[in-house]
Amino acid sequence: MTAELCPVCGKPLAARDGRTGRGSVYCSAACRQKAYRERHQPEALTVQGLIDEVGRRAAQLAPQPPADLYTHVTELASSVARLKRIARTARDTAAEPDAPLQPATAAEASRSVTTTPVTELDETDFAALTEQYRREIQVHCYRMTGSYDEAEDLVQETFLRAWRARDGFQGRASARTWLYRIATNACLDLLRRTARRPQRYEPVPGMHHGDGEPPARITWLQPYPDDELPVAERELPEAAGESRETLELVLMAAIQHLPARQRAALVLRDALGLTAAETAEALETSVASVNSALQRARPALREHLPGDRADWRAAEPTRRQQAVLERYMAAVERLDLEAMTALLTEDVVLTMPPNPFWFTGRDALVDFVRVSLDPASPAFLGHWRSLPARANGQLAVGNYVRRPGTGVFRAQVLDVLRFEGDGDRIAEITSFEPHLFPAFGLPLRL
Repeated sequence: MTAELCPVCGKPLAARDGRTGRGSVYCSAACRQKAYRERHQPEALTVQGLIDEVGRRAAQLAPQPPADLYTHVTELASSVARLKRIARTARDTAAEPDAPLQPATAAEASRSVTTTPVTELDETDFAALTEQYRREIQVHCYRMTGSYDEAEDLVQETFLRAWRARDGFQGRASARTWLYRIATNACLDLLRRTARRPQRYEPVPGMHHGDGEPPARITWLQPYPDDELPVAERELPEAAGESRETLELVLMAAIQHLPARQRAALVLRDALGLTAAETAEALETSVASVNSALQRARPALREHLPGDRADWRAAEPTRRQQAVLERYMAAVERLDLEAMTALLTEDVVLTMPPNPFWFTGRDALVDFVRVSLDPASPAFLGHWRSLPARANGQLAVGNYVRRPGTGVFRAQVLDVLRFEGDGDRIAEITSFEPHLFPAFGLPLRL
């Protein structure tokens, strides 16, 4: 019998060996995701079509019933935001009309086949083309840098570089690959300029941090909102799993320990599923160099993952963990330190990038928060309210505080939670500053 082949890469599929049930269609998750993306190419987007859509949605607005008003306003806001991003890209590209028409690097010169070369597009049509890939390019930049803010800036830098290099691109068929190459080079340039590496937290005078080993301090690490994942990655269960595996916060922290080119090879091969040859072309190197970088990067990555994580695999949060999140939020709102303590593992870790505060162990963490939750304490911070969120495929919570003598709850901290395996206790809390609340759909005031 002729061996069945993967329709993406042509490799033989795993033998059935007498097993029953449905056989594999693809040889790997990467090939499955690549095939899905090819089947779901973004629909053509025109600026005039988007303007017409905004007008149509605006015409649907009516004060009653409230549920319909909310739905239509939400849809309108999304369309206006998309139009605003296109306008921004068009404005930025128009600001340098005399930019040279050559690739920023040789790797950014990509050839493709279609009837409409990008060189014939004006700034607005070019912005509409690139907008279709914004979310996935932003996720790629986040994987490379670990910073949501920098990923946003790098997307815009990628589109400007693409505009300058547009004579190296002849159409839409390989627009995604072309933009990924440019984005990778933009990220590598940033990493070379900053030359930053994770450090270890150091003791803060007068503060009890616990008896555990100081964790890695990654001052630039930020969370990524699940709602901003590319639609294709959220529609398909396998693709969503791939996204969670490569965005989980502990993995993002571990990746920051890798040298820039090892990091790029790992992301392009293991996260995006590019072949070794495609990765070598994107990085302007040889296949042997890519394979060598991967051989060093993969074990180095595992060394920086938590003890209960031997690989990249991540699971969707369970109902049990969701219940723990709800109890955690309720305990904070009640100022119930005892109830909150019961939800933590004995060796729980708390870090607050970019701030220097850190705690290892439940006792040290509880001692730290005790004074701020005690109304009788001079250091009492105020009363709290919480809203659930999702970050990096994990459960998260936006916390607000109403300080004594005030009547408004203001955004205070975004906690991203990691649980102990499949258990029902919190093993790690990474707390972030509140300026990212709007990216998670959270208001800055309640």
